[in-house]
Amino acid sequence: MDQGNTAFLLISAALVLLMTPGLAFFYGGLVKAKSVISMMMLSFGAMGLIGVLWVLYGYAIAFPSAEGLAAPWSIDWSAIGLESLLETPEGAAYPPLAFVGFQATFAIITVALISGAIADRAKFGAWMIFAAVWATVVYFPVASWVFNFGLADDGSFAYGGWITYGMQQVFGVGALDFAGGTAVHINAGAAALALALVLGKRVGFSKGAHVPHNPPFVLLGAGLLWFGWFGFNAGSELAADNTAAVAWINTLAAPAAALLAWLVVEKIKDGKPTSVGAASGAVAGLVAITPACAFLTPIWAIVLGVVAGAVCALAVDLKFRWGFDDSLDVVGIHLVGGLIGTLYLGFFANTTGLIYSGNLTQLLVQAIAAVSVMVYSFVLALVIGFVVQKTIGFRVKNEDEIAGIDTVVHGEDAYKLETV
Repeated sequence: MDQGNTAFLLISAALVLLMTPGLAFFYGGLVKAKSVISMMMLSFGAMGLIGVLWVLYGYAIAFPSAEGLAAPWSIDWSAIGLESLLETPEGAAYPPLAFVGFQATFAIITVALISGAIADRAKFGAWMIFAAVWATVVYFPVASWVFNFGLADDGSFAYGGWITYGMQQVFGVGALDFAGGTAVHINAGAAALALALVLGKRVGFSKGAHVPHNPPFVLLGAGLLWFGWFGFNAGSELAADNTAAVAWINTLAAPAAALLAWLVVEKIKDGKPTSVGAASGAVAGLVAITPACAFLTPIWAIVLGVVAGAVCALAVDLKFRWGFDDSLDVVGIHLVGGLIGTLYLGFFANTTGLIYSGNLTQLLVQAIAAVSVMVYSFVLALVIGFVVQKTIGFRVKNEDEIAGIDTVVHGEDAYKLETV
């Protein structure tokens, strides 16, 4: 066992877990003061719920043992409860449970991301039911399609899900997704759009009607997300090597460029660059570089950041034009950013992208992967959300929404003003 790589993997896992509290601050600062506890609890609820489900059966679904092409929806019964993974096989680079823990944090943050679309108006219990079902039938299988793969000695795929191994058998190349552009961001963004449609618009929904109550929270959350994202991307190499270093540098370069691009667009559109815009631009760049971080040169990572920052800055306004209330821009940042980063690889991925290979095969497989995950997640999230809404109710009463749902749902206030 390589203790250095084991330590690298465990530290990376801890960094990724920190992203979910970071997301709670990011989302919490964006909502109104009387909904901040409710918003942050959706993220913390996901940490508790998905952490337990991952140990019980989530890992067994996401990483079933397979030789060749794994079934699109299968389960490794021996991995239920992780009992079979307590010992480290001889010659393994790291303990199996180190990888289990690392991937658990991906499942947690993916579910938590969805919650931004339903801010200010969702019941906590309904959210927990939705999260449990969606993780079981959407995230765990999709993670298997994307992340459950093994490589042969020559670097080609030896087994795995249909997005990686399966498309390589058909097209000669598999889809590239180093750290979760499809499985995490497109997946969560599509589900967020579905839930926004199910729950409907907030009371008084219009441009400028809902302003962030605490921009410093937003900046703190973005900073924690960026910090944790180095574990997210570089850690996905599962080894402290040159590929991890490339992923680390690109995780610095792309969001830095995206932050600047968002601010430029914001200045042109609205006359002022804002702190919330800076935070949102950084996150958009982080989303876009996630699938691409190990497959681009740093210069192409900067170009990707500029594209993602500018496009996502414009995309967040689509909800006003198309009439869906994605409260905290999960669609505009995570779905759009995930699509940009995934498709960008079709053009600029080292060796297989269009500019290197002279053909569009990589772009084709990237598009198939992105669209497949998007449609699968959207449809199932729509069905799950609709069933929850029609049975126990997903949305709070309008009067509770107007008053602020912290006291109604959790019996707490975020801010107590004492008078003497």
